[in-house]
Amino acid sequence: MVRWQVAETLKQDQFGRVERLVAGDVVVLRRVACGSRIPLSGVIARALMRRERRALRALDGMCGVPRVVEDARAASAPSADGTVPRVKHVLLRSWIAGAPLHRAEALPEDYFELLDALVHELHARGVCHNDLHKEQNLVVDPSGRPALIDFQLASVHASGGRLFESRVRDDLRHVQKHRRRYTRDGRGPRGVDARRGAGHGVRRSRLAAVWRRLGKPAYNFFTRRVLGTRDGEERRDSSGPWPRWTPPVGRGGPKRGT
Repeated sequence: MVRWQVAETLKQDQFGRVERLVAGDVVVLRRVACGSRIPLSGVIARALMRRERRALRALDGMCGVPRVVEDARAASAPSADGTVPRVKHVLLRSWIAGAPLHRAEALPEDYFELLDALVHELHARGVCHNDLHKEQNLVVDPSGRPALIDFQLASVHASGGRLFESRVRDDLRHVQKHRRRYTRDGRGPRGVDARRGAGHGVRRSRLAAVWRRLGKPAYNFFTRRVLGTRDGEERRDSSGPWPRWTPPVGRGGPKRGT
């Protein structure tokens, strides 16, 4: 029997840790929402974990997003420091190979069209990602197609409504900001209009405006001053290097996160 082992600790903070586990040639990502000694850190971590699990369940079988993995042995495998996590504090999801957008060396010419389509499919299932402003949450898989990760802030909506529509617009607006940044000023393929994305002309929603004005400063104070951590937003430096453009790849790829 092949044993699960932690190959790499990808992230560790006051909310817990994120690990890459391997067993033979099988790879999964494990989120351990154990919290820390800081009051309520564990409660918050597990609330975020439940949000991610619910969103991934709603997206099960969809191309370009992870899937929830159920494996008691992987869930209870010792961490790098020898501690054994409590299974109820663990979320396992499939590993999505590739590079985050800000580290990708090449992009197919239709990457952002495919990304728009992927986000539209999320919305068709009633899921909003709510964290697409971060380049590290956009993945370029080995085929060049887009994938999305980190659904801790995602929301699942049973039906439409003003809140859903507001979050849909913000998802599309963030994708458009990435498209514009990567294709303007001669950075994109020849003849590509940086304004042609689904999010072109979409203005910041009232909810997003309130968050930016009031919520984000409070969030930054709590995470940086109280928790002593930073929720960093990695992005490509404005001086580059920018990715080279390759021929379009079209839609397709695996049906599930792998």
